[in-house]
Amino acid sequence: MYTVLLADDEEEAIKVIVKKIDWEALGFSVIGSADNGVKALEMVEESQPDVLVTDIKMPYMDGMELSDRVKTAFPATKILLFTGFDEFEYAKEAIHLEVEEYILKPVNSVELTEVFRQLKIKLDQEISEKRNVETLQKHYLESLPLLQADFYSALMEGRIRGDEIDRYLADYQISLEGPLFCCLVIHTSSRQALESIDPLLLSTSVREQAIERLGERWQVKSFPYLGNTVFIAQLKSENEVSELTDECDRFCKYARRMVGAFVTVGIGPVCRTVMELPQSYSSAREAVSYRAIYGASRAINMKEIVPQDMATSSFSDEEELSSLFRTIRIGGEEEVREAVSRYLTSITSQYRSMQHHHIGIMELISALYRFALNNDIVLEDKIGDVEKMYGSLLDLEPEALEKWLLDISLFFREQMIHARSRSTRSLIARAQEYVGSNYADEELSLDKICAALGVSNSYFSAMFKKETGESFVAYLTDHRMERASRLLIETNEKSYMIARQVGYTDPNYFSYVFKRRFGVSPSKYRTEHADSGR
Repeated sequence: MYTVLLADDEEEAIKVIVKKIDWEALGFSVIGSADNGVKALEMVEESQPDVLVTDIKMPYMDGMELSDRVKTAFPATKILLFTGFDEFEYAKEAIHLEVEEYILKPVNSVELTEVFRQLKIKLDQEISEKRNVETLQKHYLESLPLLQADFYSALMEGRIRGDEIDRYLADYQISLEGPLFCCLVIHTSSRQALESIDPLLLSTSVREQAIERLGERWQVKSFPYLGNTVFIAQLKSENEVSELTDECDRFCKYARRMVGAFVTVGIGPVCRTVMELPQSYSSAREAVSYRAIYGASRAINMKEIVPQDMATSSFSDEEELSSLFRTIRIGGEEEVREAVSRYLTSITSQYRSMQHHHIGIMELISALYRFALNNDIVLEDKIGDVEKMYGSLLDLEPEALEKWLLDISLFFREQMIHARSRSTRSLIARAQEYVGSNYADEELSLDKICAALGVSNSYFSAMFKKETGESFVAYLTDHRMERASRLLIETNEKSYMIARQVGYTDPNYFSYVFKRRFGVSPSKYRTEHADSGR
């Protein structure tokens, strides 16, 4: 039943209307009446009827003003306006009131019945449409996770234009406020999983635990993509990426310990806009492939593993060429040989004329030069004059061209290995130099030196131990103890003074560490080595 409120200062008119119309048969129920506009407005505000039937002439507030105020406050309420013949034209001029019907007095029951029958149809249609919209909204919300995942995939593949971003974010209810962003690729090894655990279930478990441990702190948006889980992390400053790397590294070790999963997290560079995320994702995915060098169950930050002061390269869109360059970076000689063969097979299969062949050779040379330039490799020393080389390559038979490209690729691989080694040695040398200058600082720690060097704890610790054979803390302690031992022999300073000079505020703890290192207390060490000091 739809509800009806009657407003007319003539009581008899209201009684006639109520009596002459079979309201129930029409699907309506009269819930009350008012004899003036003010009272009618109060009743509308209280009961919010579906239909208001009002006369124009009423005390305190006429029907025109009442209709205007009702339409403003309750736009869904339908209004029927009773009017005398002399008021009819005046009433019809007020079309902005959106009145459903103007009915001339005296009221004709047949006419009024037909008006309400048509009004019932209209109200039914509106409710049906409203319910359809609600159903569509419900289905939309249910499908929202799939729509969001599809958006993220399209974004990673470069299928979203910059002018569409805001609309997609609003439509799919995605909040990416940043101000900085970073892509993480979470790879769960299916080969190293326990036989008793389904790889798909293991990957799902890793994803849920990663969301639990990293989601809130970094406001991540997660989605599955190409067999991995991808996170979009939101950062406040670029300095936070080292902290993010360390948290991801701890998560990898947690996953290994708790569920036996070998998880590698690749971390791409920080970007300032959503449109730059595909580049961050591409680097993060490439970082995951470096597990062949650095091992699984760890976080790999692409910015940290490439040789320092070298730009991240951007290669040809051709899949096999990109694969070749990735293999040069991380693969063995046999893998490079296979990648070279795949690449040449791929491009030669596309040649339909000598012109295509010439273009392919030009693109190959251009890509090789970009790779060399971006990785600080002097290619001229290897290939000589470019024009002569280009001319000679055009005349080479397929087997000779493959041999030439393999030779260049292995040369690049060797240079990359040397560059990584130099970069690591440079990092460790700078760390050792820092210790030499700051060992007396009692607050010197792994966190402090990593902040000074601009790298994450996890990466620095792994590289330091790989290069020196011991942990950084052990190296710092040994350095302090060696310095203390010389001071004990070469000076007459008290033990507690020497302790402070090598970074220990607690002389008792200093004595404990010294005895553990040399087997005797500082005082006994001085006595035993007194002669050699003099």
